[in-house]
Parts: sequence; C-alpha cells; structure tokens
Amino acid sequence: MAIAYADDGAALWYEVRGGGEPLVLLSGQANDHHWWDGVRADFEERFTTLVLDQRGTGRSDSTGSDGCSTRSFADDVRAVLDHAGFARAHVYGTSMGGRVAQWLAADRPERVGRLVLGCTSPGGPHAVECGPEVRRALTQSDPEAARRALLELMYTPSTLAGGAGPFHTLGDPTMSASARRAHLRASAGHDAWDALPRITAPTLIVHGTDDVLNPAANAELLARRIPDARLRLVPGARHAYFEEFAATATPLVLGFLAETGPAAG
Repeated sequence: MAIAYADDGAALWYEVRGGGEPLVLLSGQANDHHWWDGVRADFEERFTTLVLDQRGTGRSDSTGSDGCSTRSFADDVRAVLDHAGFARAHVYGTSMGGRVAQWLAADRPERVGRLVLGCTSPGGPHAVECGPEVRRALTQSDPEAARRALLELMYTPSTLAGGAGPFHTLGDPTMSASARRAHLRASAGHDAWDALPRITAPTLIVHGTDDVLNPAANAELLARRIPDARLRLVPGARHAYFEEFAATATPLVLGFLAETGPAAG
C-alpha cells in the first residue's frame, strides 16, 4: 500500500501486488478498489496489478472532487503511475474506469501498453444512454429498493436468486454525499468522442449483451471509433460481466493482454 500525490496535492491511495508486467485496474463510478476483489487474484498470476482508490473514494482524499472530470481522474492515474515507478502499464478500465482509461490512453499514449475497455461508453451526444426507467429505479427514495434495482442491473436473476455474494460493485459506503455527486457529474459529463481516434494502444472492448445500465450499443461505437479496436461481447451478461462472468471474461482479457504486436481483428 502506498500514497501518491496528485498535481493539486490530493493524496491518492494505491496498492501493487503480483508479478510480471504492470496492469492498472480502474473501478467504476463511486467505487473504491474493492470493485476488483472478485477477480484481481486471477490477474496477479501473470501481471503486477495496481489498484487505486480514485479521488473521493476509500482512503484517497476528496480534495478537488467538486471540479473533477474523467479527464482529471486520468491525470490522477498518471500521478499514481509516476509514484509507483511504472513508465508504461496495461490498463483495464470498467464502467467509469473505462471512461478514465480512454483519456489516459488518448492524452498519454506513451504510458499505456494494451488497453481494455469494459462496459463503458464514449459519452457525449454520440453515446447511447440508459432509459428513463433505469434512472428512476436508481434514484427512488427507498434506499433498499434502489439497492435492489442496482443489483438487478449488475447481475443476472439466476445469480441473485442463488444468493451469491458478496457483491463488490455496489458503491463505496464510506463516500461522502458530495463526493458521490461529484463522481456522478464526472461520469455523466464524459465525452471523449473527438479524442478516441488518437488512441494508439492495442484495444479490446468487452461488454455484456444484456447490459441496460450502459447499453451494449456503446461498445460498438467505441470499436468503430478507436483505430483497430477489437470487440468481444459476453452473452447474457449485465453490467458486472467481469465479476459474474469471470470464467469467460477474465481468460478473454488475459489472452489479449498476453499478445504481442497490433491488436487488429
């Protein structure tokens, strides 16, 4: 465990484990590094994994959260890479972490080896947004009902009926209300459409076919917009495909990361 410092002095907590080439794992909106707890060990067998608490979550500062964006979060990741001594790393970002990863790869191409974008979106007017019924379900006044709605967006009915868990993707309970709102604004304000063609890292895009929180049509948009990107859909998976469908998704990602040369295909 270590602390890096962002350009504005905010403390950013991160942890490095495993062995091999460095792999940064970027979590979704309003979630700390525990987002990856269900699958991180599988990546550590081949890679040195780096997870971090993004600004406003976990043990990282909330300083500057009010004005944060997915692009400024990418600057925070760059500061963490500097502190960890990683000149270059593979990056796997899911949900809002995928939005952050887009900016890191576009703005700092020399820092990104291979890029995996999971259950994410280009943002802006070109993106396919979730329906109003999804937003209503997540913002209802009954906290338990809202939590249940989030579970159903993340995981399939069979998994929920079986009582599987614990689930690692339901948000950081230690976040302040203001930091949670800041994450929501940053994710909602994401628009990397014009920057995506600048991404030079070999790129794999992964998405669950049954994801309605972030519709799978966004994966196709990203694949067309990022040069030579490769698209793989996980049948039947919802937003947390990487956790629930790890038996399919993790080998897919590991295989891609282990490749050499261009990733066109």
